[in-house]
Amino acid sequence: MPLFALAGAIGAALAYFFDPDNGRRRRKIAVDKAGKYLRKAGQQAQGAAVQAQGLKEKATHLSEQEKPQPDDVTLARKVESEIFRGADVPKGQINVNVEDGVVYLRGELEQPDLIEDLESQARKVQGVRGVENLLHVPGQEAPAKTD
Repeated sequence: MPLFALAGAIGAALAYFFDPDNGRRRRKIAVDKAGKYLRKAGQQAQGAAVQAQGLKEKATHLSEQEKPQPDDVTLARKVESEIFRGADVPKGQINVNVEDGVVYLRGELEQPDLIEDLESQARKVQGVRGVENLLHVPGQEAPAKTD
């Protein structure tokens, strides 16, 4: 039975396209539509290829582009900029020094929770390899630098 249905469909298509009155127009329309869809598919494939190439180049560029380690003075200024951003941070009571990418925070603060916050903020700065927190509250002995 399916073979008869297929043969019937093929016969109907042939009669449709080879009709003596309208067959030529129908064939022309079918060829135009097929060309349109093929061009559109080609353009979409080309666009996808260009986009894939762009993504590949972007990924390659980002992986190759390692930012150089900033010098210690620059890194100290970046850390200061980050930790002194808050209005509640006593700027004159904290010293920031950097040696080989390790940040040393020194000073005396009234708020113990601020000590941990400043250390956390300093760790987030790009280029910081470590943080040595030597901050303390009044009445406590200043922590000693560990080597």
